[in-house]
Amino acid sequence: MRIGIDFDNTIACYDGVFHQAALERGLIPPDLARDKNSVRDHLNGSGRKDDFTELQGYVYGARMELVSPYPGFVKFVGAARRAGHDLFVVSHKTQHPILGPKHDMHAAARSFLVGRGLTGAKPDQIDPENVFFELTKDEKVARAHDLACDVFIDDLPEILSLGGFPPRMRKILFDPQNQFATEAGGFDRHISWAAISADLTRDRA
Repeated sequence: MRIGIDFDNTIACYDGVFHQAALERGLIPPDLARDKNSVRDHLNGSGRKDDFTELQGYVYGARMELVSPYPGFVKFVGAARRAGHDLFVVSHKTQHPILGPKHDMHAAARSFLVGRGLTGAKPDQIDPENVFFELTKDEKVARAHDLACDVFIDDLPEILSLGGFPPRMRKILFDPQNQFATEAGGFDRHISWAAISADLTRDRA
């Protein structure tokens, strides 16, 4: 199979990262909840939406060393490659932040994949040539179409609902917070990479 995989919040797990980065920059009180949405809502609700926009660029461009792959993803990559599947990272993000220093967020994401041992020349890694960061959602979908993906895995129902994917492609919603149980119509939904691995590779070890 040819399996396309989103990057942010599908491979890269930002749990606690925005909280840590916001504390470093003095943007939030230390007792604020650690999830990204709480940081966003606090800043937006206090009239500092631009601070959150700049914080995103800071995390995605300069602090990816704080980020880890979701539990089970490294094992999934190895199992999928052993099963003979081709893996593609297909994501969308601007190359540079809208506000703040002009970090290269595409380069930072590629460095994350290399640094975590996810891409490389080994048989249990993703080929670096199979990593694509597009500038828009439509370009992301077009890339998945051009790659003839048999499966696409994403954390957002709104992405999987877009037209333009290969017509018979299977869509898997990655929902680790179990927040989209009522919105998964037309998709298969899994809450962990272990479940996805069991589904796509039959590797239950």
